[in-house]
Amino acid sequence: MDDRSATPAGPSGDTGEAPAEPSAEVLAELDRLDAASRAAVGEIAPQIALWRAVAALDHWVFIDRGDGEHPRPYALAAEPGTMLCVFSTADRATAAAIGAGLVTGGEPVRMFAIPLPAALDFVLSFAAAGAVGVTIDHPQIGAWSPLQNIAMLRQERRGEDG
Repeated sequence: MDDRSATPAGPSGDTGEAPAEPSAEVLAELDRLDAASRAAVGEIAPQIALWRAVAALDHWVFIDRGDGEHPRPYALAAEPGTMLCVFSTADRATAAAIGAGLVTGGEPVRMFAIPLPAALDFVLSFAAAGAVGVTIDHPQIGAWSPLQNIAMLRQERRGEDG
């Protein structure tokens, strides 16, 4: 996968104060669901469980590749097309940015967070710019979902949120 810049749609969440990170238990569950999904190649149910857990997070973190006034999420070029990179925590986003060579160790990583379910609408807005999916915690997890499935998760989440 190659670094891609996605056209910004503008985050719809507060980018000022850093949101609370998910608990260690929530992160362990994401990792467990990822392992279950990898162990059951070709089975849909484990993938759905993983992405439902990702969509149940309080917020998604994005590495900012834009400028201060126009945030733009970090994205990768993959065989299916452009994948937006979403992260469960700032630590995982920082590790990814350093690993991808976007910053050097010790250099701050610009990022922004958007609460769910608004983050679902945010990533869906990039379909017009050619994005075809999202990947979670790449490369640590790296599972990806097409935007059509994100739209279904948005409908499920909206049903829960009222």
